Amino acid sequence: MISSSPEITSKKPILPVVLFTVFIDLLGFGILIPVIPLLLTNPRSEYYLLPAGYTFQEGLILLGFLLGLYSLAQFFATPILGQLSDRYGRRPILIISLIGTALSYFLFGYGIIIKSLPLLFFSRILDGITGGNISVAQAVIADITKPQDRAKTFGFVGAAFGLGFILGPYIGGKLSDPAVVSWFNAATPFWFAGILASLNVLFVAVILPETLKEKVRGKAIKASQAILNVVSAFKMADLRALFLTSFLFNAGFAFFTQFFAVYLQDKFNYTQGNTGDFFSYIGLWIAIAQAVVTRAVGKRFEDYKILRFSMFFVSAFIAANLVASKPWMLFVIAPFFAISNGLTTANLTGLVSKSAGPDRQGAILGINSSLQALGGAIPAMLSGFIAAKIGTNAPAGISSLVIFVAALFFALFYKPTKVGHAE
Repeated sequence: MISSSPEITSKKPILPVVLFTVFIDLLGFGILIPVIPLLLTNPRSEYYLLPAGYTFQEGLILLGFLLGLYSLAQFFATPILGQLSDRYGRRPILIISLIGTALSYFLFGYGIIIKSLPLLFFSRILDGITGGNISVAQAVIADITKPQDRAKTFGFVGAAFGLGFILGPYIGGKLSDPAVVSWFNAATPFWFAGILASLNVLFVAVILPETLKEKVRGKAIKASQAILNVVSAFKMADLRALFLTSFLFNAGFAFFTQFFAVYLQDKFNYTQGNTGDFFSYIGLWIAIAQAVVTRAVGKRFEDYKILRFSMFFVSAFIAANLVASKPWMLFVIAPFFAISNGLTTANLTGLVSKSAGPDRQGAILGINSSLQALGGAIPAMLSGFIAAKIGTNAPAGISSLVIFVAALFFALFYKPTKVGHAE
């Protein structure tokens, strides 16, 4: 049964509100990068919250679970939020999920103040559950955009992602540093993110109209949809190689992003400000890659041909970070790493979409999102144990290896499809 919603009278304010939603989600993720090692893996930090008797290795394991549970919750929740938005409309689901996101930031900040590890875990799980609002935001864009304009519009979403990742680590590093302003502390970035998320709730409630013209009724919500997505990925013979490549690449990249801040702290004695600056620098180069380099290279080479080289470069430059003996060397390597990563992510996502065909777009992108979330959860949890047993450099080393395997698998087994490429 299908129920119709009122016609949209104006589309002009919709896109900025949706892009702000995406930006806030990535800002919160970025803020976490320079701050979270201070809480669990740096006993010298005044913000260290583990009780006496905990070892550095135990802190690493807890950090892995704290990071991984967010992605695991997102893995299960994102398809459910998408189904709920089909049934009840985009606007109410987006408002509820954004309230959860704002609340999770405030709870995380409060957890830092009272040194409550259970509260930190609860807030990250809550953020993972409600962080699936990106899928709802993407559905809004699909509702209001003509098929021929969607690639361009989703490019704006990529820009919002990039901006959130550039500013997030920088804001996290600066707002948590009392050397910048005397009353700043590790909780300050999360108060800031919580306030922005609350403003986002207000913007959606006041400005965003309902964009879903026809609501789905009488169809049961599948709580196991995330698992079904993974199963479906392996059943699709024409896309199996591409899905597995996407999973391996995202898993490999997660090994790098989740624990490299701890490595910087351990090897180079980086402060939260140093870490924030470094990750923002990488984010800036990724944005340049997606805005300039990807477009220029894409005019000369097809996406699958670019991927046959770019993933190998990502693997090599991650490994290069581990042999850098001075901090300045990391900043020399970063542009090359970021550009190769930007080329990979842009072309891999585009290739998944193009290979699906117009009648399977929603299903295929949903499956790919589930694989990406799962690819973020597993490495984070494993990284804690790996770093504890081998060393803080080990997760980045495994990142390089897994991405190399993804590149090799793609080069050997991916065959261009007629849907994606007219050859």
